[in-house]
Amino acid sequence: MYILKNAASALALTVAMAGAVHAQEPLDAEVIHWWTSGGESEAIGVFADAYNQAGGNWQDSAVAGGSAARSAAINRIIGGDPSTAAQFNTSQQYHEIVEEGLLNDIDAVATENNWDQILPEPIVNAVKIDGKYYAAPVNIHMPLWFWYSIDALNEAGVENPPESMDEFFAALDKLQEAGITPLALGGQRWQENSLFSAMLTNVGGGELWEAVYADKDEDAIHSPEFREVIETFIALKPYVDSASPGRNWNDTTAMLINDEAGFQVMGDWAKGEFKQAGKEIGTDYGCLPGLRPDSPYVLGGDVFVFPKTDDAEQIKAQRLLVEVMTDPETQVEFNNLKGSIPIRSDVDESKLDACAQLGLEIMSDPSRQAPDASQMMAEYIYGSVQDVVTELWNTDMSVDEAVDRFDQALNG
Repeated sequence: MYILKNAASALALTVAMAGAVHAQEPLDAEVIHWWTSGGESEAIGVFADAYNQAGGNWQDSAVAGGSAARSAAINRIIGGDPSTAAQFNTSQQYHEIVEEGLLNDIDAVATENNWDQILPEPIVNAVKIDGKYYAAPVNIHMPLWFWYSIDALNEAGVENPPESMDEFFAALDKLQEAGITPLALGGQRWQENSLFSAMLTNVGGGELWEAVYADKDEDAIHSPEFREVIETFIALKPYVDSASPGRNWNDTTAMLINDEAGFQVMGDWAKGEFKQAGKEIGTDYGCLPGLRPDSPYVLGGDVFVFPKTDDAEQIKAQRLLVEVMTDPETQVEFNNLKGSIPIRSDVDESKLDACAQLGLEIMSDPSRQAPDASQMMAEYIYGSVQDVVTELWNTDMSVDEAVDRFDQALNG
């Protein structure tokens, strides 16, 4: 379990920096991000307030949608008018612009704060490139939680939350019989891929997850185990409502908040929507990290990168942003609102909610930690895999064809 340590020294460093900054003009920092939903906006406000209190001037540049925000950031960099910082996922999305020399490294801050020791290995591997840190991780999102409405399950006669895939399907059947949407899904490519990933990790397990996505092993792709994953994914289609196509994730979470649906597979950022609606864990809704005792805890999340600049004031602003965003106390406050868990292993876990504490407990076992799919393959390969998944969901593609398409997407 994680314990509180080094918080005082890290906070003292930030405060000392803040004192130096206050004697000068505020350090302007334009930050591009895509956190625009209610719960997300409240969370990013923690960083903005902390930065301003440390002597900076946060300039918010919110762009709805991850793809749109990333494109805006990259276009600004290429056009010679970069922001101070920009949000990306904890993935390989920004590796190409690192290789092109378009980002400043933040290795000095990382070294001073012992990131090698306090960050989980999959996160270090994602943000450290050629021996240097180029991105500041701000949270750990597990994208494959099973959320459920307690009132909906009770109304359908589901006495206990499922602990296996068989129990999950039995609960879906009872919800359907009760006239409640069993599985809430937003019919967007990334949401459909999250659902597929949940089937791969919970039906196939951690070894198959990495054999298919990291190793791209053809025997694993053509194995009976992977075929079962595909079959299980297809079997979920009848449990999703007809209004699914195109629905945003937060509107889908609202179906659980309003007890209109039983389950949703979504990242732990959904928790922020429940909290903003005044819902309580264990009373109104529940969370399941998986449906098998050894379900891998997939480590996704968000990072901020810092475009290349020779402007001394902007470099100071970038450094202060990193210090503020990764400060232990700020980490707890931010992640409590965001629904994720802190990236540091030295935070006070008693201040986190029950779902976050469960996540930290699982993460304390390194054998349960697993990289996100986007960390295991190049961005263009991941895009091809996502295309296969969404076509599989939205057409009558056969299992045989799906297997071949996955092999082609992963191995060319």
